Amino acid sequence: MSSEPVAVRLARRGNVLVPLGAVIAALFLGALMILALGANPFEGYWELIKGAFGGTDNLANTATRAMPLLLVGTGITISFRAKVINIGGEGQIIAGALLSTVTALTVPGLPPIVLIPLVLLMGCVGGAIWGGIPGALKAYLGVNEILSTIMLNIVAIQLMNYLLRDPLIDPLEIERGTRIPQTERLSENADLPILIPGTRLHLGVVVALMAAVAAWVFLWRTTLGYRVRAVGASAPAARYAGISVKRMTTLALTLSGAMCGLAGAVLVFGSESHRLLTDGSSSGFTGVAGFNGIVAALFGGLHPLWTIPSSFLFGGLLVGANAMQRAIQVPAALIVAINGLVVVFVVSSTSIRTKLTRLVTLFDQAAAERASPGELQSADREEVTP
Repeated sequence: MSSEPVAVRLARRGNVLVPLGAVIAALFLGALMILALGANPFEGYWELIKGAFGGTDNLANTATRAMPLLLVGTGITISFRAKVINIGGEGQIIAGALLSTVTALTVPGLPPIVLIPLVLLMGCVGGAIWGGIPGALKAYLGVNEILSTIMLNIVAIQLMNYLLRDPLIDPLEIERGTRIPQTERLSENADLPILIPGTRLHLGVVVALMAAVAAWVFLWRTTLGYRVRAVGASAPAARYAGISVKRMTTLALTLSGAMCGLAGAVLVFGSESHRLLTDGSSSGFTGVAGFNGIVAALFGGLHPLWTIPSSFLFGGLLVGANAMQRAIQVPAALIVAINGLVVVFVVSSTSIRTKLTRLVTLFDQAAAERASPGELQSADREEVTP
């Protein structure tokens, strides 16, 4: 029998159960909305599950849709560990997509073994630049990173619109007079390989998984990652220990932007059209992954490894929602509303999880004070607990 009080044991499990409960509560309200429209919520949600996870093709679509959420979510976990809030995922995705696209247009003849890593690297560089700007502004000038990242989202959208309507536009669009804002078909040497023939599952999914694991290694297995976490835990204490708070703040947002920029590159070179195109908004290209990735990170407890199943779940919701809409003939606005409810409930549950974590921490500290020095064991619970 565990000597822990029941409240503490429930608090430990609450870190996993609370976000799940938030999703269930959101889906319950969504069921009421479906009923109000005269449809069957059980049928609708069954179609959602089948559409997301029922078969190889559906699983591949879910994994592909989850890929940008995972990369953005991984970036969010890095910045959060330095207590920096990155709302600029949309702009950083676009910046990474633009730089990688320009690279592919500049050197299209490179062999795939060189060009594919190069465009992915340039995606990271583009996102890192777009993330490093607000990071430096916050660190050295005290500019609020929420405002600067949101403003840079708008700048990135307008930059993309300009480039795709003039310098980077497909020459055929000019000849036809249609002027659809898109590039020409990019070099086939930059196409991300399909992992399972007949599906949309491409190498980008593996890249995203590797990035999440690399972020975990960086944060909990390297000295630099420890410094980033130390700044987030207590900036004054980190400064007293000789850690440059300004550099770590800038680094955290730079790395966060790099992950988002990588998502942009994968979205371009893993797409079916293999070109960068837009409808004039960020969502037309990103699919709002810059914001949905934040929710996936929160659901995963802001931990890179737990963000993997979290992103897969939210990718499934996005894919399955389309199947549900077709099956029970509900308006598209209802699907948007249900997704919005999930976002609101998950974000709202973070305050509960924070209180539960604080309860567990206080109990562990009290237990450590009561224990003899020989009984104390060093353990980093954060490595295994979301």
